[in-house]
Amino acid sequence: MINTLKEPPIFSVSEISTTLKNYVENTFSFVRVKGEISGLKIHTSGHVYFSLKDENSLIDGICWKGVASALSLKLQDGLEVVCSGRITTYPARSKYQIIVDKVDLAGVGALMKLLQERKEKLANEGLFSPQHKKPLPFLPKTIGVVTSPTGAVIRDILHRLNDRFPCSVILWPVAVQGPTAAEGIAHAIRGFNKFPNKPDLLIVARGGGSLEDLWCFNEEIVVRAVFDSKIPVISAVGHETDVTLIDFVADQRAPTPTAAAELSVPVKNDLMLFVQNSSLQLHHGLRRLLKEYSTRIDLLKRGLGNPQKIIDEKLLYLDEKIERFLRSFKSYIEQKNNTFLRLHQLLESYSYQNTLKRGFSLVKTPLGSLVTSSEQARSKDLLHLVFHDGTCQVKPLEE
Repeated sequence: MINTLKEPPIFSVSEISTTLKNYVENTFSFVRVKGEISGLKIHTSGHVYFSLKDENSLIDGICWKGVASALSLKLQDGLEVVCSGRITTYPARSKYQIIVDKVDLAGVGALMKLLQERKEKLANEGLFSPQHKKPLPFLPKTIGVVTSPTGAVIRDILHRLNDRFPCSVILWPVAVQGPTAAEGIAHAIRGFNKFPNKPDLLIVARGGGSLEDLWCFNEEIVVRAVFDSKIPVISAVGHETDVTLIDFVADQRAPTPTAAAELSVPVKNDLMLFVQNSSLQLHHGLRRLLKEYSTRIDLLKRGLGNPQKIIDEKLLYLDEKIERFLRSFKSYIEQKNNTFLRLHQLLESYSYQNTLKRGFSLVKTPLGSLVTSSEQARSKDLLHLVFHDGTCQVKPLEE
């Protein structure tokens, strides 16, 4: 008896790959896989490539551009997620991967852990320090608003501003949810700061939502844009119980968008009433001050006496002084005049003309020099004798 063994069939590589591909794709046409994102890469085409891993294993994941742009959650390394999609193979490299159609957080706890780590990191850099907070303007002329152009948020802000104190509002429309929201919000904040005529105040706002919905306001790019803003920023994200990282870096946090509008401007009617009351208080204060000064002037006037009487007394005193001066001056002149006469008489008495009248004469040379001795006289050929009534010429006698 001959026993013949039947050999197993021989498959080509492509047959094995095709069989496995069909089996895997049919068996795992829809799966939900939980894991931590790692090795995230965004291709220039817009497709997203990453891996999902747990403690022991790893599976590649692909999120095509159209799906990635519609995700409500921004993918990043370290995020624990649940990816929904289908398992497929890549025969050219004997690989399998999950084609992702949807991404959900694995749990709020994981996202909260990421949020806390990011908060501590930014706080350590000083981005939340009170010393960097800028004061809000009392009465802004222009307010820039960064929010969605549709929905109740912008309507509530505009309505509240118009009720309190109408002012110019510039809306920079952005998406406030989804993977591109953070970049758009940061771009809007930086864009407002580049305006030639910058707004006096910025409001960054959106309505309430889940932690995932508000996640774009926890992104570093948004937090740093607010920190770098030269324009004061009010954050008004979510409801009063919602807290995002933008609340810690903003110059002022508002619990709601409506509250942000209330923080931005005063109530016009209240301000007008304040001005009116201040004007009345100023008016009454000035009246009291003028009355007080008038009373003080009256008291000083009483102590001063009658000005005309004082002037009359001073004029009388002046007249007396003038009269005394004139009398003293007259007496002084008379005294000096008498002294002058006495001196004149004395001078006259000592005058040589009077001496000549008594029979004396002066002897002079023809040139007018005085001759005082006989010896001088004999030395001259001609002498002049000066009498009180004239002059005559004589010749000296010869010895």
